[in-house]
Amino acid sequence: MNEHTGGCHCGNVGLRFSTELDPTQIEVRACQCAFCIKHGSRAVADPDGRLIVSVEDEARLHRYRFGLRTADYLICRDCGVYVAAVTSDDRNPRAIVIVNALDDRPLFSREPVAVDYDAESREGRVARRQARWMPVEIQSAFNG
Repeated sequence: MNEHTGGCHCGNVGLRFSTELDPTQIEVRACQCAFCIKHGSRAVADPDGRLIVSVEDEARLHRYRFGLRTADYLICRDCGVYVAAVTSDDRNPRAIVIVNALDDRPLFSREPVAVDYDAESREGRVARRQARWMPVEIQSAFNG
């Protein structure tokens, strides 16, 4: 497994993205919603991989929801870095990781594919994320 680490700027949120794929093989997506455009988001996921998000202080992690409210967009309250998005289904959580929050971001060199999901229904969005996003575990200092 290849492991890519990173996190927010102040260190409150850490990331560990594990995948068998080489970074040059992974499709980089540039969502065209207003939130992602304003953040310059470039996201990746490997349905066969795994993301671990570690949080030092949960009170400093903001979970922003908008639109169809099917995902939490994880943003550090202190430094403002958008690190990942996680489905709001706690039974089978899935995630994308934001390339800009990874330490080795230059390795993800594929040109981002512009994607627009505005026409998706709630059911379609949930199904796409279950199929294309990766398993995620969120660990806090309290549940380790």
